[in-house]
Amino acid sequence: MQMQQLCNRRILLGISGGIAAYKSAELVRELKKAGADVRVIMTDGAREFITPLTMQALSGNPVHYALLDPEAEAGMGHIELAKWADLLLIAPASANLIARLSQGMGNDLLTTVCLATDAPLCIAPAMNQAMWRDPVTQANMKRLQDAHKDNLTVIGPDAGEQACGDVGPGRMMEPALIAEAVANKFESGALAGVSVVITAGPTREAIDPVRYITNHSSGKMGYALAEAARDAGARVTLISGPVTLDAPDRIKVVRVNSAMDMLQAAESELEHCEIFIASAAVADYRPAEVADQKVKKSADEMSIQLVKNPDIVATVAAHTPHPFTVGFAAETQDVEHYARGKLARKNLDMIVANDVSRSDIGFNSDNNAVNVYWPEGQCQFDVMNKQILARELIGLVADHFRPD
Repeated sequence: MQMQQLCNRRILLGISGGIAAYKSAELVRELKKAGADVRVIMTDGAREFITPLTMQALSGNPVHYALLDPEAEAGMGHIELAKWADLLLIAPASANLIARLSQGMGNDLLTTVCLATDAPLCIAPAMNQAMWRDPVTQANMKRLQDAHKDNLTVIGPDAGEQACGDVGPGRMMEPALIAEAVANKFESGALAGVSVVITAGPTREAIDPVRYITNHSSGKMGYALAEAARDAGARVTLISGPVTLDAPDRIKVVRVNSAMDMLQAAESELEHCEIFIASAAVADYRPAEVADQKVKKSADEMSIQLVKNPDIVATVAAHTPHPFTVGFAAETQDVEHYARGKLARKNLDMIVANDVSRSDIGFNSDNNAVNVYWPEGQCQFDVMNKQILARELIGLVADHFRPD
């Protein structure tokens, strides 16, 4: 199972002491493979069974175990982690940990985070069969479930042979099944698990070390599209020209300057790209020669020979296999005529066109209005905030990418 719902999700994995802690390493691999960002909290007991270094290597993030973390903001690591998580998963959850959670204790980092987070909680119990059957453990489980109501999911335990040689209920569920249960806690977005590459912003074509040719693109539309695609469950790579916008959360950002840089970055992503959205305002031409030193002012007139830049979106659309390719057309007249011409000429699946001659929309504005064309039809979006428009456009792209 692909578990596409986990793409871009933040999973905080708590590991308590028990021999089943060794399975947590495979669990991290399953979660990461599905596209989740995983951070790990270990109790002192867990560190007796598996090392933090192992979990750090597998998760790609530092492992947390100190309640008061001097490296965290204001030393409040438990609050930062509690706010960071989309879901808190404890696997294995020992009898001791379940007892402490049922009593509302906060005597280590893991139990404190459990108290501080609003995220859904999943626990995968793991202990000796006699400990699991013990009336006190069962009472603790009931108390915990009553306290959390619909916010708690108990995964397992499984039954079978245990490390001590006993046979019965108490084994931690297998990592793949735990990961699947966690994935089912999230809704699947319209682009869940789809690899989307988006270009945004202007390009800068150097004249000399201090001068360049560029345009008025702010990158706002492309960045809004990247966030909307992420929220729809996609794995997003944003290839950004020079802008003043902050990098969006949970999105891979590749910074470029020139059109040639952007083309190279786009081609490097094509192997896994399923949808390509070319919203960047790429310079059509660049100086034929770039001076090594600053060009000094001398004559009253100066001419610069320009050469044509490669057409990035057409290059991508011609690639085999062909990603679903969406172009943008910024026009000042005859918008539909020029947009449909580009749609056919560049072999695009869809094109988004707007009239940049209007002062109330387009470059540097927070609002936009566009017409969208595809071979069999078209639709129009009137003036709206670019964040809202981006969600509408991503929904339209998703409908055409997955017509079923």
